[in-house]
Amino acid sequence: MAETKPKTSPKAIKFLFGGLAGMGATVFVQPLDLVKNRMQLSGQGTKAREYKTSFHALFSILKNEGVGGIYTGLSAGLLRQATYTTTRLGIYTILFEKMTGADGRPPNFLLKALIGMTAGAVGAFVGTPAEVALIRMTADGRLPADQRRGYSNVFNALARITREEGVTTLWRGCIPTMARAVVVNAAQLASYSQTKQALLDSGYFGDDILCHFCASMISGLVTTAASMPVDIVKTRIQNMKMIDGKPEYKNGVEVLMRVVRNEGFFSLWKGFTPYYARLGPHTVLTFIFLEQMNRLYK
Repeated sequence: MAETKPKTSPKAIKFLFGGLAGMGATVFVQPLDLVKNRMQLSGQGTKAREYKTSFHALFSILKNEGVGGIYTGLSAGLLRQATYTTTRLGIYTILFEKMTGADGRPPNFLLKALIGMTAGAVGAFVGTPAEVALIRMTADGRLPADQRRGYSNVFNALARITREEGVTTLWRGCIPTMARAVVVNAAQLASYSQTKQALLDSGYFGDDILCHFCASMISGLVTTAASMPVDIVKTRIQNMKMIDGKPEYKNGVEVLMRVVRNEGFFSLWKGFTPYYARLGPHTVLTFIFLEQMNRLYK
């Protein structure tokens, strides 16, 4: 029992490792994030779709914007992870340890979900400015040249948004971003912990990369199905422009109603394949990087 305490890393290290793990994963999955955002914005307001499938979207981007085009918005993706994931995983790890019993018994499933939701909401609020920049940068290439925003990098985007639209625009879509984070983290972090625990208890797995991989893939599938409708609301609101001085959408409920009415109910899951293809590996890579950094540190 006495040996378990020294293995706890300092709070600053938890935050640092969380952010680095998320940033490392983003480098690999940024093209999938781009495809997911384009799919969610395609055919906006009509049943006609700009892209037939995720592969059609990917090939169109490669054809029209080049190989570099699929990494559009990478700087914003990295900043989002540096802010959102650092806060989220840092708070989750700290709360998880505080709720762990003196005998080493981990929190129950409901408590894990509550910890995950709290960590996600706080992280999402901190990460919203980078999220707004990311959505706009990844959406830019689908517009005619004269309508593009043309941000050169995330810091240019943040500076121009503040100057041209006011500092509050950096937190546009903050509520759906936080709502999505609550859903994602309740599903992702709790299902990851629970699945990992179940795999270890089965006796077929050790606490190794294979176990982390399997737990992450199951966690990613649960998370994708649960969070996509909220994600499409967030994407549409953060990308919207002002029309005659009025915002395109009043709130998230209007986005949901218009998507269902104009594009069909299942359009709420538009971009499911790239979203899971991004979320699955991102979850896998984040947790693998995090577990390995913790192991090396200890």
